[in-house]
Amino acid sequence: MSTDTTDTPDTTGAPAPNRAEETGATGAAWWVKNSRTLLKLALPLILTNFAYVALTTVDIVMLGRLGALEIAAAGLALALFNQLRTTGTGLVTGVSNLVAEARVRDDRERIGALLFAGFFWATVCGVLFCAGLLLIGPLLVLLGQDPAVVDKAGEFLMVLAPGMLPCLWFQTLRHFTTGLKRPGPLLAITLVSVGVTVALNHALMYGEFGLPAFGFVGVAIATVTVFLLSFLAFVVVILRDAVLRSYLLSPAARRWDGDAVRSVWRLGLPISGTYASEAGFFSVLTLVIGSLGADALAAQTVLNQIVYIVFMISAGLSHAASIHISEAGGRNDYATARRTGLLGTAWGVIATLAVATLYLAIPEPLVSLFISAEHAGNADIVALTVTGLMIAALMQVFDATQNIGNGILRGVGDTAGPFRISLVGYWLIGLPAGYLLGVTADGGVEGVWVGQTIGLAATAALLLAAFLRRVGRLHRETPGAPDLEPEPS
Repeated sequence: MSTDTTDTPDTTGAPAPNRAEETGATGAAWWVKNSRTLLKLALPLILTNFAYVALTTVDIVMLGRLGALEIAAAGLALALFNQLRTTGTGLVTGVSNLVAEARVRDDRERIGALLFAGFFWATVCGVLFCAGLLLIGPLLVLLGQDPAVVDKAGEFLMVLAPGMLPCLWFQTLRHFTTGLKRPGPLLAITLVSVGVTVALNHALMYGEFGLPAFGFVGVAIATVTVFLLSFLAFVVVILRDAVLRSYLLSPAARRWDGDAVRSVWRLGLPISGTYASEAGFFSVLTLVIGSLGADALAAQTVLNQIVYIVFMISAGLSHAASIHISEAGGRNDYATARRTGLLGTAWGVIATLAVATLYLAIPEPLVSLFISAEHAGNADIVALTVTGLMIAALMQVFDATQNIGNGILRGVGDTAGPFRISLVGYWLIGLPAGYLLGVTADGGVEGVWVGQTIGLAATAALLLAAFLRRVGRLHRETPGAPDLEPEPS
């Protein structure tokens, strides 16, 4: 695998270049120049996200050939797995910000200690979450899920749950390399993982190349295998990279550092809470939809996967904007921080609106990629998912905006604010709206989707307002800072 990094930013540990002169730039020139800078960092992150989500997308596509029960059960299992995976990823996400700060100070020992701390928390979360997934079955039945679906989901989780450990270890390395601004190898590994997933899914489901036919559970076996191989491949790539290897093999990366462990916990806990709140919101709505029947749950599984793919665009933009805002804040340049936040948000809206045109133009072909209408009983599921796609055309714009809102607030040092806002937007607005429109008002799965959209819109508005307030306050507190000028149209 190539480790070429000629196009990546400087990673020698030297302080970031002073770009204070950009603050005075105005007009379209600033937006064009900084769009290139933002997208240069965001693009490899987006492509990596696409490749990573392709792993579960392949699973859904393969399962869609088996029938409604299988895709509903796997959808339920994957929703629960992703809920906890997202929570654990949030806890180690702060590693990238802390590593970036240490890199600017050329504190190599600190970087190694942060890598150890990331692995520590990833392992703790992996063990606890694995146990939770294996024990959750009876609770799902009490929550109104179809017992047949729960039993089948339990079979899937029995194999999938141990994959939480290599999955979170992989995420730790991902944020470590992103903090050093060397995300290139990650994309190559993830792209190879997609090909391996396709081959293993097919071989293990249908029993090819001398392997037994595991059917439905074969998808879970393939997924766990790919998680482990991806992590090991990432370690190998890092060991072949002179810059990254020095950190991985440093003594600090192999011993306990209480301050680093506490730092990752303090920064990561509110991020994890925000991620858990968002993922929990979707998981609970999935359970609400599951109470409406297996067909509704199957449609939700397909729709979630389509939207999740598009969500990866905003995830890359969010992380890139967050890092650039942190650098601007380190220079006390909050005018640039404000513009960068608005720039990242604008690109998120542009990207999701572009995708929305595809939803509106070719909805049935898109849905048919995931579940075959020719399979007996699937025609109703396809029709229901197509209806959901029309709602998702608007919903994903708000979803992207709130995701980028989380990142830009994190960039100005606010990790607790997004968590509090998520409690309001998701749980006090979105969940009640989804239940009232979908269940109480008998709007079915479409009503739940509309309520979900309302919750995401409220969250996006609150996050953007909070960012503008905070960056404005930080700017006013900066000695000698000029007044913030209105942004050019």
